[in-house]
This record gives sequence, structure tokens and C-alpha cells, in this order.
Amino acid sequence: MTSFKELGLSENTLKVLKRKGFEEPTPIQIKTIPAILQGKKDIVGQAQTGTGKTAAFGLPMIELLPEKSKTVQAIVLTPTRELAIQVADEINSLKGEKRLSIIPVYGGQSIELQLRSLKKGVDIVVGTPGRILDHLRRRTLRLDAISYLVLDEADEMLSDGHYNQSSSFQNQIKTIVQKIPRESQICLFSATMPNHVL
Repeated sequence: MTSFKELGLSENTLKVLKRKGFEEPTPIQIKTIPAILQGKKDIVGQAQTGTGKTAAFGLPMIELLPEKSKTVQAIVLTPTRELAIQVADEINSLKGEKRLSIIPVYGGQSIELQLRSLKKGVDIVVGTPGRILDHLRRRTLRLDAISYLVLDEADEMLSDGHYNQSSSFQNQIKTIVQKIPRESQICLFSATMPNHVL
């Protein structure tokens, strides 16, 4: 059985995982964590909800991002505000002693609150595509220092008509992807993997 230590995680992270009661990594974590840590190419991960996808991309990001950079270094896109909050909370709970700032941004939350947080300096932004684009238009969010872009629940965001807004999601995501540096690593996580998503 593979252990979290064998995946190449630091002592700080191993302590956090022990505190949280995580015994051993799930299959998606075993495949994904070392690949992201080694800076392998873009990653497509298929795993059902509840299999630890957030830790699969969150843990290696926490390991690799420098502290107190004051610039946004990673973006996680989610289809709903509920998921944005959940993912931001989970990544926050995994960072342990590491000084990284993680915030969710989504429609329906005070934009003023988001602007204040972004102005202070944030490392990881978790948000819905529409609100991320809104911040890009306002020039309150810059993506030129991004190392990682994660699409969580990519099948829902890129589905053909699963969401009424799926085609607008697709356009929004394309616009965001065009604004990140070419060398950024893109990780796409999905419960199902239809051909058009691949």
C-alpha cells in the first residue's frame, strides 16, 4: 500500500494529513500528486466525487508555491459557488504552517470584500468562471504569474447542455486559459470523461 510519504510530500503536509485523519492516499491522489510535484505536463484526472480530488491537486500546489508572494499563483475554476467555497476551505485546511492565502470568489458575494482580499495579496483563487472574468475585466485580478490552473468538475463546466450556461462556461474558460502563461500547468478533474471534454 502506498503511503502519503512515498508520494513526495513534506513533513509539514504529512503532519496536517495525520491531524485530519487521512490514513492512506486514494487512487487519484497516488497518480496525481507525484505527477504535479514533478511538473509533468498537463493532467487529466477522472475520479468520482468524494475520492479526494481537492487534496489530489491542492496538496502538490501547497508544496510547490512559494510563501508570501503577494501575487496570484494558482487558479481553481469550479462550476458553482458552493463548490468554490468548499474547495477553498479544503485547501486552507491542508496548508498547515505554510503561509499561503486562499480565497473563494463567486457571484452573489460582495465584490468589495473580494477586492479587499485581492488587494492584500492572494496566492490561490478558487472561483466560478464568470466572477474570475469579472475581476479580469476590472483589472483587479492578474493571471500573468499563474503556475497552475485547475478545472474542477470539468465535465459539468464543459458539458454539452448539462448546464444551461455550459456554452457560456466554455467561452469563459477559453478566455481565462488564453490569459495565463503558456508554461502554466493545467489540471482537469472530472467525474466523467466524455470525448469533447478530453
